[in-house]
Amino acid sequence: MRFGAHVPATDPLSAAAERGAEVVQVFLSPPQSYKKPRERDDAEALRASDIPIHVHAPYIINVATTSNRIRHPSRSNLEQTVRAAEAIGAAGVVVHGGHVTDDDDPQAGFDNWRTTLDRLESSVPILIENTAGGGNAMARRVDAILQLWDTLDGTDTPFGFVLDTCHLHAGGEQLVEATQRLVAGIGRIDLVHLNDSKDPLDSGRDRHQNLGDGMIDPDALVEVVRLADTDVVVETPGDGASHVTDLDWIRDRV
Repeated sequence: MRFGAHVPATDPLSAAAERGAEVVQVFLSPPQSYKKPRERDDAEALRASDIPIHVHAPYIINVATTSNRIRHPSRSNLEQTVRAAEAIGAAGVVVHGGHVTDDDDPQAGFDNWRTTLDRLESSVPILIENTAGGGNAMARRVDAILQLWDTLDGTDTPFGFVLDTCHLHAGGEQLVEATQRLVAGIGRIDLVHLNDSKDPLDSGRDRHQNLGDGMIDPDALVEVVRLADTDVVVETPGDGASHVTDLDWIRDRV
């Protein structure tokens, strides 16, 4: 179990040192754009580092949708992100589960995820993250996440799961019970995004708060980390000093 933070992409290793982070996460391209990631001059140094680097794919990606005008560029950008992640020796590519519309059968979204992974050649695991809102989201509720995993079973592309505590809380799930079900149902959790929430349970709102300052039971946050037994990244507000405070908060309690 290693503790770290989402950091600016300009110099991830320096940002990790500033925070005392043992693992980091970065964007390699703008999070609200399909823009292709640029080649990095520090790729060799990042590959050689002992610090695992996770790459968060743009939020705009939705490979589950039945809309061709969204799904096709989403798949293309996910592949571009994977290539960029491979170039820096990333530990994984984090991507949101996406959604379909109210008029769609949710199974169509699960099937689109399966097609996406079947067509994607990647040496880096695709780590699907649970999301905070949406009635037809592929990864908001535990039942949907388990159905998605059943649909993806047997694909050759390596994939895994990222549990975001703020998203799980906003999605209406009790953190400890949901984590227990997820560990039992999908086998393991590959990464935890440890975030408190500015909003109450089942708000559907993705607004992160610093650990212990939000509306999630602090004991539940700690128990999720224990149950997941994997690397932890905070995506909390503030600068490096704020991240240090959050990392100290969880290290002191685990």
